[in-house]
Amino acid sequence: MQIGLVGAPSSGKSTFFNAATLLNAPMASYPFTTIEPNKGIGFVRVKCIDREFGVQCNPRTGYCKNGTRFVPIEIIDVAGLVPGASEGKGMGNQFLSDLSRADCLIHVVDASGGTNEKGESVGAEKFDPVNFVEFLEKEIDAWFFGIIKKNWVKFGKLSVDSKAKLLETMQQNLSGIGATQKTIETALNKSGLLEKKLFQWSEEDKETFATNLRQASKPIVIAANKIDLEGAQKNVGRIKEKFPHLPVFGCSAISELALKKAAKENAIDYMPGSDSFRQLKELDEKQKKGLEYIKTNVLEKHESTGVQHMLDAAVFEVLKFIAVFPAGSKLQDQHGNYIPDCYLLPPESTALDFAFRLHTDIGKGFIRAIDSKTKMVVGKEHKLKHRDAIEIVFKG
Repeated sequence: MQIGLVGAPSSGKSTFFNAATLLNAPMASYPFTTIEPNKGIGFVRVKCIDREFGVQCNPRTGYCKNGTRFVPIEIIDVAGLVPGASEGKGMGNQFLSDLSRADCLIHVVDASGGTNEKGESVGAEKFDPVNFVEFLEKEIDAWFFGIIKKNWVKFGKLSVDSKAKLLETMQQNLSGIGATQKTIETALNKSGLLEKKLFQWSEEDKETFATNLRQASKPIVIAANKIDLEGAQKNVGRIKEKFPHLPVFGCSAISELALKKAAKENAIDYMPGSDSFRQLKELDEKQKKGLEYIKTNVLEKHESTGVQHMLDAAVFEVLKFIAVFPAGSKLQDQHGNYIPDCYLLPPESTALDFAFRLHTDIGKGFIRAIDSKTKMVVGKEHKLKHRDAIEIVFKG
């Protein structure tokens, strides 16, 4: 699971990355602060199953707090994109390629309108943030279109005698942008091209297919950042109205980063995604003023900083992934840790898919699965649900 952070320079993208991962990626108000992509670990929230079984979980990765399991995901922050990136402008295609493995893109936009498309500070409400959303969709679509045209000579003239062969052939040549047979089929259907011979495709067909393939394989979520600044809330409404097909969430990345840093220093007790914090020790006047600002202008007005909710929404609402817990009869691993693992799986995953995710040998030796909550035995084709607790019985 990888989430890609994209956006214009100086939109607050690296601040969002730092807030999500607590890594110290460079942050500055000039273009191309990020040159090499930054990679880190963020977390999504899942209601833990430990209380349902009367135990206290011991996560191997991530952590659990007050019954909420924080499950790790990979986040990649690439250099700010400028218009024409797909043609090599700015930092060029290098950074588009860095996003090839991403399952979903979070587009961080300066909702206050304080920076232009080049990352230059122009003052609040001086630039229309709607332009950010338009140019990014165009650049990512143009990147996909370029890849499709480049590979067309490899498969465009092939004679394929079945849908299965068509999907296999296209997937082999488009895997570099993260396309799968499922996303390709979705794009073909949406484009009305599933029954059309490849050699009959027009340039317009290819362009339409590129856009639909991008939407299927790299869905975009808009992080309307700097929500606490003047004019930002109004612009969020405009972005939602202009792009009804895109999920749009307001956020304040700098506020989330400040809260997490204060919590790391044990100055406050704060759980990511919550609408409040509790002071734990005496603070100086500057700290008090900063936290009071966040409390009044972000948490009380918007119920959270929005950063955690953005990650949760990308994984569970947009990608529709599910969290599944391995749960044998004793709920413990060999070291005595209760419910140590939690896996994120694509929608429609089966018990057999889960077995293979645990280990190839477990998948190959699959005999049956047991729903540890209901004690029911299920077969390999049984489709799993969010927060399932599953035991796999297999031949060792």
